[in-house]
This record gives sequence, structure tokens and C-alpha cells, in this order.
Amino acid sequence: MDGRRVRRFGIDRGRGHIRTQNAYSLLPLRTAQPYHHPSPPNTISCWYCDYKISSLNGLLFRLGRRHAKILRAWFSIGVGFGLTALLAVSMILLWELSSVLHLLPGNSYGNALLFGFSPFTSFLVSGLSISPTGAVYVLVSTLVSVSLHEFGHALAAASEGIQMEYIAIFVAVLFPGASVAFNYEVLQALPSFTALRVYCAGIWHNAVCCAVCGFALFLLPLILLPFYRHGESLMVLNVPSTSPLSGYLSPGDVIISLDGVPIYNTEEWMDMATLVNKLALQNINSSGYNQSSRAVSSRKGYCVPNSVLEESKIELVDNQYSCPDHLTAFVTIPCSGTSMSDDGYSNRFEPTHCLNAKDVVKFRKCGGDWLTARTNGGSCICSQDMSCISPIQKPGMIWIEVTYSSPYSLECLQLGKKLVSDSGESEFEESNCGGTFIFVGDIISMASSVQLTAYQPRWASNFGVYLPNVLERLLMCTFHVSLTLALLNSLPVQETCTLLFACGSGS
Repeated sequence: MDGRRVRRFGIDRGRGHIRTQNAYSLLPLRTAQPYHHPSPPNTISCWYCDYKISSLNGLLFRLGRRHAKILRAWFSIGVGFGLTALLAVSMILLWELSSVLHLLPGNSYGNALLFGFSPFTSFLVSGLSISPTGAVYVLVSTLVSVSLHEFGHALAAASEGIQMEYIAIFVAVLFPGASVAFNYEVLQALPSFTALRVYCAGIWHNAVCCAVCGFALFLLPLILLPFYRHGESLMVLNVPSTSPLSGYLSPGDVIISLDGVPIYNTEEWMDMATLVNKLALQNINSSGYNQSSRAVSSRKGYCVPNSVLEESKIELVDNQYSCPDHLTAFVTIPCSGTSMSDDGYSNRFEPTHCLNAKDVVKFRKCGGDWLTARTNGGSCICSQDMSCISPIQKPGMIWIEVTYSSPYSLECLQLGKKLVSDSGESEFEESNCGGTFIFVGDIISMASSVQLTAYQPRWASNFGVYLPNVLERLLMCTFHVSLTLALLNSLPVQETCTLLFACGSGS
């Protein structure tokens, strides 16, 4: 019986480890011309199938032998990183174990930063799903990360004069992976540090991949600078039909501000939405809630002329108010620094006014619940012939202004050319090229229902609009997948501990 075995490196069921099987030939430790053996058969079963590739053996072997000196130095650095990663993973495992046992507080932010998700809790969340587009990003990122991992093992072995027997791409149950096969007896004959260079090569390549992806993400705005503007405002890429903003925003629109606060990137968009939601919840608990009419009036108002209010006044009938569908109910609020609950004001919602929200938003803002008032210390004072009125909503329904423009629409491009030629005052905001609309509802769902990007093309063309977003997501996904792969292959398994012991003993 043939006693020679094969050494493989790669991912198997979620983590890298070494497997053995009968070899097809015994490769020499040093050879100038690689020995060509028959292609190994592929494996197909119910839970496992693979495809073995041996056509790259000669090419990778010649490349490794030609640059052997440089590669040995390169992968020697990888040994240091591999040992450091082993210690880091051990500390992470101990920390997570202590968190599960409630001995130490957990750090979900750290998990999200490293893995892109919380590895111990994300899969327990009900309804967790991934979109088809997200699945494509994960698949491409996995392919790139695994290829670099196995390429590192093959080059490290070739630099030591060992030719791989084949590369196997496999699917175990539903988990894809890859492995590279070497002659086990030849690896056993190598010195300990030389063997560590081969073992740590894949981890080292994944770490370098993470560094390259992170550096590319950092420089992406500079790389795309000739073709895209970055960080000036948010551009809408997609508005699903199920989005609350469907019908208000379209792909190509640019979001300028939220409640009067300029928005420059997607992080600020979500942060502002969260802040507005938090302030609205505080307002419900502290003031402005009328139990009988089940309505909320915040300190987010507009200075409206009294003459307009006199024409729109209605009285409560049986503690109920009603406005036509195209109008919104408003109530006068005290324009002072006192709380609305003072003097029992929160229990008095009369008189109520029915006004068109599109007309009201054109007036100057008043009240202390606007984000601009909180950040800039704005005043609530209106002029003597005006009153500060606030919209009335049901609890949980939040009133928020979204200012946008449509600079890439055909109408706006034609209008822009006309304004430039006439050199007159701009009517851009008063046309269909942009404006302000009011959203009333769940603001968190609203903010997360649209796909946005901080990149805007410098030319009015739909070509390449999605390119920065694709590159950004692909680089970010590759970073997380490659980092996860490196950490999983750094787990303190038995063979790793054996090699460390052998290296420490100087054998």
C-alpha cells in the first residue's frame, strides 16, 4: 500500500486545517523541471464536490523558483504576522467566551469593525437575509480572498523547491472553499521555520489584501476625483417601490439637507435621522401630547402671518379636529424659551389651523426642536404680525423636511443653460429641478429605504453612476472576508501548536 500522503492548505467547513490522503507521486525536494503527473480525479457526492486544477502547477513552480530569495524574505515577514495573529485570535476567543459567560462586557462594535458583523449574534437575528446584489459581492470577495490565500501557499512552497500537486475548488454542504495539495512527507522533512513560512503564507496574503483594500478605500475619493465629486451632498441611486420616499425622490436626485442641516455622506444621513427620531420621542414624553385628541404638537414650527391664520382657523368639535386630505392641521405654540407643558399649554390645542404644508415650509422656521436651532442657538421669536405654528401628528409620526435637487434631469439641464445665457436671477429652486417636501412617518425606515452615495458624476450622464458605489462595497466586503479568513486560519489548532513547539525547541 502506498504510504505517501498529501498536505493540503485551505478552508474546510469554515476554518483552515490540514488533511491527508494518498498521493499520486512523490515529488523531489529540489528540482529544476517539474514532474508532470496525471490530473487527479474530481470528487462528487451528496454533501461535497470539488474540481481539481493541475494546469497551473508548472507556472507557479517556475515563478516561485525564479524569485525564491525575495519570496523567502517576504514570507518570513508573514511568519511574524502569523504568530501575532495567533495570539490576537486567542485573546478574541477568550474575550468572547467571557462575554458569553457574562464575565466581561461584550464589544459588538469591535466585532462589526473586524468581521463586518457580530459573529456570535448576527445569525440569531430573526429575518436575517441578504439581497441578491449582496450575495454577488460576498461571492466575488470570497473568490478573491481564497485565491490570494491559496496562491500564497503555492508560492511559498515553490520558493522552497516544493511543487504543489493540484488546487481544489470545493463546496462542502453550502460553504465554498479551496485547498492546495502538497506531498506530506516532503513537508515533514523541512526545517521548522521553513515549514512555518509555507503554513503562514495564506494568512499573510490575506492580511496584505486587507491592507490594500483599506488603503484603496481611503484613496478612492482621490482616485475618482477627475470623474466624480465626493462629499458635497448625497445622490440617490435607487428608490424601491416599497420605500416611503417612492414618488418623492428618483435616481439621480441630490439630497441637500435634512431639517435644514446639510448632509454630505451616508453616515450623516443616518445620524441625523436617528437624532431627529430621538428628539421626537423626547418631545412625546416631555410635552405636547394631548390625551383626549391623541395628538402631538412639538416645538418645531413656522412663522406664519396672522392674516393667513385667521382664514384657516377651525374649532375643535367634541375634542376632535378634522382637515381636508390635502391640508395639514397646525396649532399655535408659545414662541418663548419655556416648555410647552407650562401653564397647561399642552392640554390646549385650539384654535387649530388647516394649511397646505407646501406653502407653510416656505416661511421662516421657529421653535426649539429644529436641528438648526439646537446647533446654531436659533431664536423662536417671530415678528409681531406673525405667529409660530406647529404641525399636529399622531404619536410615532415624525415631521421632517427633506430638501433636494434634480441637477441631472433634462429639464434642469435646459433651465441651467437658459439661466446662464440670460444671466438673470436663478429660479432653480422654484422649478421642478428641486425643492423641499415634508415626510411624516417612521423616519428610521425612511432613511434606510433608499440607496445613496456620496459620489456625484461631474458630467450629466448615467454612465458610471453606480461605479463608485460598486467599488466601495466590493473593497469593503473583500476587506471583511479576507480579514475573517485570516483570523479563522489563525485559530490555535493542533498542528499549529505542534509547529510552534517544534520551532521553539529548535528542531
